[in-house]
Amino acid sequence: MYFPYLRGKQYELIALRELVEKGVMSNRITPIIEPVKLSSTLIKTIEKYGVNCKQLAIITNPKVGSFSIDAKEKKNQKLKEGLSEILKQNNYILYINLLKPNSKPEKFIERYAHNMGTICDDKDAISVYGAYFAETDVKYNLIPDESGFRRRIRKNRVVLEDKFNKLDRNNDYIEVDDEPFSEDHLYYQEDGYVGFADYSVVGKEYNETGFAPYAVAIHIVYFDKDDSMRIKHFVSDSNDDVSDTAGKFQEALSKLVAWNEEKQLDTVAMKEFEDLYHREAYPGLGTVKKLSIMHHLELIGKYLDKE
Repeated sequence: MYFPYLRGKQYELIALRELVEKGVMSNRITPIIEPVKLSSTLIKTIEKYGVNCKQLAIITNPKVGSFSIDAKEKKNQKLKEGLSEILKQNNYILYINLLKPNSKPEKFIERYAHNMGTICDDKDAISVYGAYFAETDVKYNLIPDESGFRRRIRKNRVVLEDKFNKLDRNNDYIEVDDEPFSEDHLYYQEDGYVGFADYSVVGKEYNETGFAPYAVAIHIVYFDKDDSMRIKHFVSDSNDDVSDTAGKFQEALSKLVAWNEEKQLDTVAMKEFEDLYHREAYPGLGTVKKLSIMHHLELIGKYLDKE
């Protein structure tokens, strides 16, 4: 089982929703959403997964974003009620607790004991797992691939690693335009895990807002001959200032389309990229990220479905 960990930003949510709508989300993928904002997009995404009988994981105590604050504001009362109702109707939700040092998750266990998971990426929080979850029915425990976690969290382990090499500037990917991404899909079972997880092609680092880039980069994963996963970075050329983002996108996109003439990667997202190229259209950077995520998840889903 594969667990892509995504923050609940608009285009990440739309990526997850469109994969289901287009019928290309594998049943062997359970996306994890850390909700960072209370929004109609979040509600619609959860609803779409429930209607289509697809499992989705929701983090109930997010670390980043404004979700907790949003839920307390009176102006968001209808959204809060809508979210609560859609969660009640959905029988395919895995509820996840982010383990934090000295936390006391009794209420979480009482409420979600029927379908719960944990994420522990802080060694000071391992004791919380031991005290509250070691003897309970936890479906999945996500941990880093480190001995300190493996020794003390032994049941239903899922390896969680950030596979995306986040560089300071998009322009920096010119120097590392093709690099290894992941082999976890090949070895997770051999290494004693029941699943594997990562942060897709976004990375663990969370930024609240975007900014006008000097360079546009498109990140595309693909399988090498040995079935390991690599990632190719397609970067624009005219990167001296922040003007003409649409032109920069076309420069990067033209490289992607030319490359895929040989690779012949066949995903919904790749077809959309090629359509944008032929129409000379610019959909915005949010959509570029959405398509890169969709491509990654559809590709790994096809691999898992062949096993």
